[in-house]
Amino acid sequence: MPRSRTPSSEEQLVAQRIALVTGAGSGIGRAVAHALGAKGYAVVLAGRRAAALEETAASLPDALCVPADVTKADDVERLFAATVERYGRLDLLFNNAGTNAPPALLEDLPLEHWQQVVDVNLTGAFLCLQAAFRVMKAQSPRGGRIINNGSISAHAPRPNSAAYTATKHAITGLTKVASLDGRKYDIACGQIDIGNAATDMAAAMVKGVPQADGSIAPEPVIDVSLVGDTVVYMGSLPLEANVQFLTVMATKMPFVGRG
Repeated sequence: MPRSRTPSSEEQLVAQRIALVTGAGSGIGRAVAHALGAKGYAVVLAGRRAAALEETAASLPDALCVPADVTKADDVERLFAATVERYGRLDLLFNNAGTNAPPALLEDLPLEHWQQVVDVNLTGAFLCLQAAFRVMKAQSPRGGRIINNGSISAHAPRPNSAAYTATKHAITGLTKVASLDGRKYDIACGQIDIGNAATDMAAAMVKGVPQADGSIAPEPVIDVSLVGDTVVYMGSLPLEANVQFLTVMATKMPFVGRG
């Protein structure tokens, strides 16, 4: 029988898939990082709070924690440089970091609240997309996958959510541009739109939140681990296939129809 060949160091490196998750210190980011780690990914965890990243990393077999603020170009550059230095490449970016402003009438929304949400949700996502493109087009084998975290708010607003809704609509445009511009580099870019995943941010849903008709009503939620499973599925496809847009949501939440 022919002797089995020991894979080269480069082949071994490529065999291990590398994922980077922003906003990995809690909520959806933490759930996605755990799901990816369970599937054998080495996961780079990015976020502003080092202690929260370490909590996420505690149950992962191979993780790198990089405290970073995605609104700062220097931090983003350092984050992606640390990823390449540690692992040599990047196969998947889950572009997840996000924030929201306190509910406010559109005409009363403070400019500083608007700017903070735009800086994190849109500019931060752009900076990470840009850095991922630079890494993925230069590595060998070339290419990779980027999954942007949109939202149900990328389709329909909640009351008093001008900043969040505007940025999530913008993420859809950014996803389309990245999907188109990434083709020549074998970079696939898609978007997951999440409705009512049970995280600290969504805790108010089960108690009651404002509805379009002015009433207050509780809304159903889904286990956040289902979001992790969905991202794993999107990332499992070969690069010649792409889930362009995917919505995962609580079946009975008031989104489809007029309710």
